[in-house]
Amino acid sequence: MPATSWFEQASALPGAPGIKRLVTTSASWLQAAQELATAGGRLLALWASHHGDTGSEVHAAIAAAPGVLVLTLPRSPSRHDYPSLGVCFPAAGRMQRALRDLSGLECGDWDARPWLRHTAWQARRHPLAAEPELPWQGDAAIDDYPFVRVEGDGVHEIAVGPVHAGIIEPGHFRFSVVGEKILRLEARLGYVHKGIEQRFQSLPILQGYRLAARVSGDSTVAFSWAYCQALEGMAAVAIPERGAHLRALALELERIANHCGDLGALGNDAGFAFGMSQFSRLKEFVLRASEVAFGQRYLFDLVVPGGTQVDIAAAGSATIAACLVKVAEQSALIRRIYNDHAGVRDRFVGTGTVAPTLAAQLGLCGFAGRASAQPFDLRVDLPCDPYPELGVVAARQTDGDVAARVAIRFDELLESCRLVNCILERLPPGPYQLAVPEPASGTLGIGLIEGWRGPVLVALQAGRSGTVQRCHPHDPSWQNWPVLEHAVIGNIVPDFPLINKSFNLSYSGHDL
Repeated sequence: MPATSWFEQASALPGAPGIKRLVTTSASWLQAAQELATAGGRLLALWASHHGDTGSEVHAAIAAAPGVLVLTLPRSPSRHDYPSLGVCFPAAGRMQRALRDLSGLECGDWDARPWLRHTAWQARRHPLAAEPELPWQGDAAIDDYPFVRVEGDGVHEIAVGPVHAGIIEPGHFRFSVVGEKILRLEARLGYVHKGIEQRFQSLPILQGYRLAARVSGDSTVAFSWAYCQALEGMAAVAIPERGAHLRALALELERIANHCGDLGALGNDAGFAFGMSQFSRLKEFVLRASEVAFGQRYLFDLVVPGGTQVDIAAAGSATIAACLVKVAEQSALIRRIYNDHAGVRDRFVGTGTVAPTLAAQLGLCGFAGRASAQPFDLRVDLPCDPYPELGVVAARQTDGDVAARVAIRFDELLESCRLVNCILERLPPGPYQLAVPEPASGTLGIGLIEGWRGPVLVALQAGRSGTVQRCHPHDPSWQNWPVLEHAVIGNIVPDFPLINKSFNLSYSGHDL
């Protein structure tokens, strides 16, 4: 069956443009996923929702040529299994492990190790499942977590983390090496699990955007916009044009600030502290301009249901425009310095390579995917307002190494500067926010925004009396963390910090 035929059978879902939903059987669930994967589809998210005595549902959001298809597989109260998607989407592996930890649903995958629990609750408990409260029986037992062993002459292991030097969130990295050459890397994450998905269920649905904004602090605009997009679609509300433009302005400022920070850090990791000092200065310019425009350096709670919390200040447009002239001109100059510096080139070129074929197989997404010839960018492929009128030019590189990921950041930085100027020139008059009513109970909406790191998805389901029945926020780091393990193979251990920073994946957004 052609992939498009699955979309023809599906019904539209409120929220982001181009999203449909298809309720499946166990057989059609797997068949649809396999045919969408064969047609070049990519898995965006996988989650479960529970409905008390009526059972549960497993959901998979898959992006394919016509749009995004959400496959929903109902499970009766006595059924706790579903077909694994790992055979067609390797990125599903850790999502399925997390789903088992949180919801108790099993897919029979080969990897039965826990992912998120970390003894925070007993193994027989499932925090998101609609199951009776179990009595607590002492401390949860520490999991036996057998890392994959590499055997051979001269092979030894280096264990790094979960506590790291400096200010960084926890993650454990187990290297198998010969000398300094990396044969295998296996990461264990989940240490920053905060119970965000359960916390959503205690919030009024019109207030949940504040928690969404704190899923991953460097993507606050993307997550809060995705949440509000889902909510507004469920409530059948079209936000004012000015509010949509202000959201896009904030999103691009977030992208610029993050790329500036990482381009500096990448220079520093290559032993070129000049890059760090210069890009730290440029990032500071952007944060100060944001404060003048919106009253905040980091734009938490700027995006609210119905638009934005505030309008841009009187001096905001001129301040941002002047700031971005500096950023564009000086980042272009620093790029030439990076390209001409023999030491920096030696560290960047050919390091941490992800070939396009491997990137496609593993579902690498966002700017890291675009550095490996994966052109998917929601601002181009499934744009929400006001992006269709802005004519976004998606950056693309093919080499897939650190140098390519650096080049993509430079390209996207300049393109975001152009987009911000377009937004400021076209900023329509009128209101920037309107009231949003509570959606009907049981309604499901999907928000989908291209954050600076990649596609950010929020699946939101309304409960009774203005509550949240279920909210699943998904960061693109879920797809990209496993790819990092492949990118380091054959490189030397001292290059790991550089390769890791070239992806700069989120711990907080991944662990929830």
